[in-house]
Amino acid sequence: MMKLALILILPLIVLNGCSSQFNKVLKSKDYNYKLKTADNYYENKDYKKAEELYIELFPVFKGSEKFEELYYKYAYCAYYEKNYPDAENLFKGFLEVFPNSAKAEEMAYMHAYTFYMQSPKVELDQINTNKAIGMMQSFISTHPNSPRVKDANEVIAKCRNKLELKDYKTAQLYYDLQQYLAAGISFTNLLNSYPESTKGEEYMLMAVKSYYEYAKLSVYDKQEERYQKVASEYFDFADRYPDSKLLKDAENYKNISLNNIKQIQNEQTKTPTER
Repeated sequence: MMKLALILILPLIVLNGCSSQFNKVLKSKDYNYKLKTADNYYENKDYKKAEELYIELFPVFKGSEKFEELYYKYAYCAYYEKNYPDAENLFKGFLEVFPNSAKAEEMAYMHAYTFYMQSPKVELDQINTNKAIGMMQSFISTHPNSPRVKDANEVIAKCRNKLELKDYKTAQLYYDLQQYLAAGISFTNLLNSYPESTKGEEYMLMAVKSYYEYAKLSVYDKQEERYQKVASEYFDFADRYPDSKLLKDAENYKNISLNNIKQIQNEQTKTPTER
């Protein structure tokens, strides 16, 4: 029982001891000692304690030669604690205070990167995803020779993939809800917005299918025009992806549409008695 009690109590004793030691540092008026302790916490990845001390020391060392390094670590504390909105503001603030710093390029990249880290699940609004793309593009423009350009381009690619997936899900939802005109427009826009996509052929086939379903469900007077749209989409598909394995499927929709157009035209040439 005594051994068990010691096992349960010992962590509490250690925790209380650490807490007591930290409180002594907080109360200390020796600011250089406090800064050194904050740096030790930072190096040991105890960012919460380091941040708490840096906040107190911020006005003390402001304007001194030690302020730049303090600001730098303070910004990273917020980042490592996944407090990305604060990190975003701190990285930006560092650049405003130390525009000529040797760390300015790194801070510019990290400022952009915090938007990427705030990019939400694909189903949610993608404001920060778009901001991340814009900020990374700005970073590349202002630091074209930076070794971080490769990473910036990778972030942009990941963000565009997320935006593409979101737009694809929207287009597919329109199709599943039988809103075929909206689906056709959305799949066409997908290809125009992401011409580098590896799924371009799938988008074009879905556009053909969507316009076909839209024509089929249309009132009789509109069907000929809308079946023509199916054929037009098919020919665009054939021009862009002449070797696509999906082209045959699209061609079937085109052939059915052209046959339907012929039937409509034949019907229109008949006399009232022939009808």
